[in-house]
Amino acid sequence: MPFWKKVLGILRKDIMLTVSVLAAAVSFFITPPSLSTFSSIDWKTLAILFLLLLILEGFKRENLFLPLIRLSGRLKTQTGLSCFLVFGVFFSSMFVTNDVSLIIFVPLTIVLFRSSGMEQKILPVLVLENIAAIRGSLLTPFGSPQNLFLFSQSGMDVASFLLMMLPLCAGSLLLLLLFLLFLHHRGLRERLTVPEQIGDPWAEERKGIRILYLCLFAAAVFVIVSRTRFWPVFAGIAVLLLLIFDRRVFRSADYALILTFFCFFLFSSAIASNESIAAFLRSAVSGREYFWSIGLSQLISNVPAAIVLWPFTEQLPPLIYGLDTAGLVTVIGSLASVIALRIYTRYYPGAGGRFLLWFEGISLAFFFIVFPLQWLLLHALGY
Repeated sequence: MPFWKKVLGILRKDIMLTVSVLAAAVSFFITPPSLSTFSSIDWKTLAILFLLLLILEGFKRENLFLPLIRLSGRLKTQTGLSCFLVFGVFFSSMFVTNDVSLIIFVPLTIVLFRSSGMEQKILPVLVLENIAAIRGSLLTPFGSPQNLFLFSQSGMDVASFLLMMLPLCAGSLLLLLLFLLFLHHRGLRERLTVPEQIGDPWAEERKGIRILYLCLFAAAVFVIVSRTRFWPVFAGIAVLLLLIFDRRVFRSADYALILTFFCFFLFSSAIASNESIAAFLRSAVSGREYFWSIGLSQLISNVPAAIVLWPFTEQLPPLIYGLDTAGLVTVIGSLASVIALRIYTRYYPGAGGRFLLWFEGISLAFFFIVFPLQWLLLHALGY
């Protein structure tokens, strides 16, 4: 197959990548590219994100979540299993990012509910897992790509970031529990049978590789939290170790996400360099970050929206509150939601419409509760 056909095939499958490439192309007409265009790109965020994607891909390949998965097989009620899966996504997304958390738990949910005769409950639970990924990941600087980018740009310390996001996280935790109880209110104690053996056992000869990935993940978290200027050293060592001990992981990394980031960085830099466009956006966005971040995310998703809007605001809380809420409106609002939809349609081809109906019904209900509460919180904080 010709190279250009392969490229077109990739762009057709990944709408966000297609949008980002078009945006990068448009940026060359807005502001001609120069050395300053490339120097303004946040190379640190790109490097750390790439390494996190490699490390977490290794987590999946080495089945490092096996203990958590096996624990799910010990639950004996519908409510217990649903709570375990939804809150498993909620808390794990804080550390392994929202998309990786969904990649782990969505297939597990489908397998468990199918095997225990609860297939009719799959869709509402999957939607709640999607909400859990969006709202759980907002707590930490590395829970989502947009958080990683904004934390890196803002210069805020970790404690202040956690304190800023804690009310949203705690409120979402309570609201998710209420939604789950409503979902199972007719059969809170209904029993179920799940498979005894779930997941392949660990290979003893791969023990060293598993330890390597755990150490690399801990080092990546340290680099993010400490803001060390020696991050290129860590990046180089990490890539070298993976090339030596597990180079296969490079074949399955999410290069499309990295390219998407890079293209939107180019677009954002071009806009910021154009005085007339920058002046308009600075005037339009300032003081309205909360609404702009939610609205723009419905067109280009929250990760690109973070890159585009950040140069035109100095108020992080309303911007990040909106970006971390945008995924509740439509599936386009968050890349994590798109991933959940993709996984579901692999198991149920042609059933994407059913997923979207359940998604909009439950997720919008969640959104209309948290949206005004967050707006009131921002006003109380003086934003």
